[in-house]
Order: sequence, then C-alpha cells, then structure tokens
Amino acid sequence: MNVKTISILLITFLLITGCAFIPGDPPLPPPDSTAIDSAVTESVEPEVTSSNGTFMLISSAVTEGGALPVEFTCDGDSATVPLAWSGAPEGTQSFAVVMHHVPGPGDTHWYWVVYNIPANITSLEKNSAGIGILGTNSVNGSTVYAPPCSKGPGEKVYTYTVYALSAEPQFSVPASAVSRDVLLDSINDITLASASLNVTYTR
Repeated sequence: MNVKTISILLITFLLITGCAFIPGDPPLPPPDSTAIDSAVTESVEPEVTSSNGTFMLISSAVTEGGALPVEFTCDGDSATVPLAWSGAPEGTQSFAVVMHHVPGPGDTHWYWVVYNIPANITSLEKNSAGIGILGTNSVNGSTVYAPPCSKGPGEKVYTYTVYALSAEPQFSVPASAVSRDVLLDSINDITLASASLNVTYTR
C-alpha cells in the first residue's frame, strides 16, 4: 500500500470518527423546578390597586362624556350640577368635591371646591348650599362656585371628582385661601378612593 492510499484512508477515518463528536459548549443543566414554579406563580398574582373599584360618581343632569346643559354654565343659570356617589370604602370619614378643567399643558382651572362633606352625605343637589365648606375658584378667587365660561371656540372637557377621605383635611392657610391645589396637597395621604365624571361644553 503506497503513501497516497494510506493518507486517503487516514483522512476518511478521521472524518467518520469526527462526526460522532462535535466540540462546543457543555450541555446545559436541567431547569430548576423551583424557578419555574415561582415564575408561574408571579404571572397569576392579582394586580394591587389603591381603590376598592366600586366607588362611583354620577349626575342626574349629565352622563359620562356627555354635554353639560347650558343652565350649569355662565351662558345659563350658573347652577351647580347635582351629583351623587356610592360605594365609598370602609373607613370614610368625609368627602371632598372638585370641578376642574385643563385648557393646556401645565395649566389647570378650577370652578368648584367643597370639602368637609360629612360621611353620611352621598349627594349634592342642584344649587346645593350649606353642606361642607367651599374653597376658592380660579376665576375670581372667591369661595363660591364659578360656572364654566371658558373663552375660545371648540369643545372643552370639565371633570368633577369626589374624594373619599379617612379624615377631615387640615390646612395651614385660612379657609379663604383653600384652592384646589391646597386641598389636593392636604388630602394626599388621607384619600381612600376617588371617582370622576367628565363632561363637555362648547360655547
């Protein structure tokens, strides 16, 4: 057998035996069953929310996303909207109500601020008076309801929000200076739940 033949046989042998072993990374260890069980458990855990999910705000005069009747604006009788809420969480000691409008980024107008509403009150009638304490409005700074009277054409969105509180808010300013921002700062840590009603108006 000559050298050429021996070389061919040797190369063939190496090719055949090389197919049985491919160098590379060592095989991965079997998966950890504990890690798998943990991942499955995490995926089915319920999402935790800060609200009880049942607190609701409605009005007999307007529905969510509906048009605000003219009688509740400066073009009509300037009346306050009747509101009613239900499903307040356990531990509620008082309520607060705010009406505001965001005309643009970084700008907020507010028209109605009422706080220290007793826990046994679950509604405010049209032109309600004598319930709770009135805060200021951004129209004239007075502690009265200021009806929507936004300038400029186009549809505007106004939001009514009721807050269920675990205590009455405390302020470092007199009642004549309790604005929407002052109220929201004071109830930040005592708000149990909130519910909103959005309405529109076009002048």
